[in-house]
Amino acid sequence: MWSFHNPVSLHAGAGALAHLPTLLGARRAILIAFPEAEALGLVSRVRALLGNRLVAVESAVPSNPDVCWLMPLYERLWRDHADAECVVALGGGSTLDCAKAMLTRGARGRFRALLTDPSLATTLQAERHRRLIAIPTTAGTGSEVTPWATLWDHAGACKHSLHLPWTWPEAAIIDAGLMQSLPHDATLASGLDALSHALESLWNRHRNPVSALLAVSAARSIMATLPALLREPARVELRERMALAALQAGLAFSNTRTSLAHALSYEITLRQGTPHGIACSFSLPHVMALAFGRDTVLDQQLCAIFDAASPPDALARLESFLAAVGVSTDPAHYGIPPAQWNPRIDQALSSARGRNFIGAGHPAPLTAVTPPTSHRTSQESP
Repeated sequence: MWSFHNPVSLHAGAGALAHLPTLLGARRAILIAFPEAEALGLVSRVRALLGNRLVAVESAVPSNPDVCWLMPLYERLWRDHADAECVVALGGGSTLDCAKAMLTRGARGRFRALLTDPSLATTLQAERHRRLIAIPTTAGTGSEVTPWATLWDHAGACKHSLHLPWTWPEAAIIDAGLMQSLPHDATLASGLDALSHALESLWNRHRNPVSALLAVSAARSIMATLPALLREPARVELRERMALAALQAGLAFSNTRTSLAHALSYEITLRQGTPHGIACSFSLPHVMALAFGRDTVLDQQLCAIFDAASPPDALARLESFLAAVGVSTDPAHYGIPPAQWNPRIDQALSSARGRNFIGAGHPAPLTAVTPPTSHRTSQESP
């Protein structure tokens, strides 16, 4: 038995942003956007489309916003614009996560209630909630077709994962034209995030035939497209291919969640500020080495992605791909000494995301597998 479910209405293609007024209807909306959106003219485009239905604009969302930053914004928006029925999120993963945090009016309108119990659906009924229209400007996060939001708490040295029945976006607009100005580093990090989503949904206990087809297609497309896009960022057809691949990866992991590579990534981002797409992709060859040999169908799918004749060949091709785009796969590069690597894997396997890994709980010693040779280049992200 298996099932596939995703309730997000998708609207994609050149000029898809023009569908926003129809999707919003007569409702009032708050726009949440990234800081550069004003200078790029994106905020003015949304204003022109929505007119007086747009009651507020917040365009200062930082990367990985901390709960201390989110709290006053949340309380102000619920105090000053409680009549807004919808949030329009325009940006990358941080912007979409921020928007999802603004949807739920918790107990007495206080943000702390979301952190105290992020699974409000089971223990705390929201007083009311807004709907979300997601417009990604990066090809990678997948947040436009998933219900999850990551909320970072640097003071508490932890992250919260918000997931409620109404944090699924109502609709997503995928317009690659909005991604044209994305700089090199963000293009790389978001593309690798999408590759991670695709692979993580494959070596996953919850994968199903539909999610697997989406994931294999997404990963193959990213492997072929991302290096070309980094060389020629102005080519809109490459942006469109990456947008579709990222969407496919998002749909895949919307049904499986992520797995071991993501579990390993969170502390690296939290403590070192490493971009999420880099933090969750550097370990992909290590995790794939652990996944091989545990499921024949999975082995075939992974080899197909890399046009590989064998698992060692697939590992070598993934390693070479990451090296070619300037990403080190050496854990020490991310502050993890060799003696701590296997204990980190064991610790990650016991986490919520790690337990999704196909080998979690397997009697074979997962950390006995030798990871592939690591690479360092002069273009590596810190």
